[in-house]
Amino acid sequence: MAQSGTPLVDQMQSLIQQWEDAADDKALFLRCYLMMTNNVIEAVQKQEFEDSAWVERVMENFANYYFVALQAYERDPESAPKVWQFAHNAAGDPKITPLQKMLVGINAHVNYDLVLNMVELLRPEWNNYSEQQRLSRYADHCRINDVIGHTVDAVQDQILDPVMPIIGVIDKLLGGVDELLLSRLIAHWRDSVWHHATRLLESSETQEQTQLISQIEKSALETGEIICLSNEDKSSPAQ
Repeated sequence: MAQSGTPLVDQMQSLIQQWEDAADDKALFLRCYLMMTNNVIEAVQKQEFEDSAWVERVMENFANYYFVALQAYERDPESAPKVWQFAHNAAGDPKITPLQKMLVGINAHVNYDLVLNMVELLRPEWNNYSEQQRLSRYADHCRINDVIGHTVDAVQDQILDPVMPIIGVIDKLLGGVDELLLSRLIAHWRDSVWHHATRLLESSETQEQTQLISQIEKSALETGEIICLSNEDKSSPAQ
């Protein structure tokens, strides 16, 4: 059940209601994101992280990347990051399945936004961190993977099953293997995020940083296209 009382959660809930009323499938990713956000909030409240205050900062700043990209897309689609252009276009494509729509949103937010978010928050203090402090930040980054893993089953039951009943049949046949694979996929993406973020943090050349960010977005866009590969004989949502 969604928590309420925080501006971030209330903003997400308001958008979800608006989109669901309009049959706008951008709600699929945001409902998933809200569930994961609520579970991170709960873990923060339980002091499950080495530095809960820092995790809260990461969560709130991370969400801001999503909303900024969304506002850019709604104002002028071409002004949004290309990976978000692709994800939002896919959300409006009736040939793309709900699962694919949700995954391309997760891909854009994790494989692109999260890298920039981590760099923004870590850069002011990274060079002054001891190795132990860097490991502590990484440990909290990984702890969120556990929270996501615990959320995946609920995402399936509450978001995907109502619009893709076959997913429920697959779940019964595989006994939870599908959720395990999804949580492992997201954990793998988040490991890549840490790798990309540390590369950017260790680079002192502006041109090199710009090239790295461009490569990161290109890779995320390619991942989004792969997610929609089963629809490759139809028009691309990016077109």
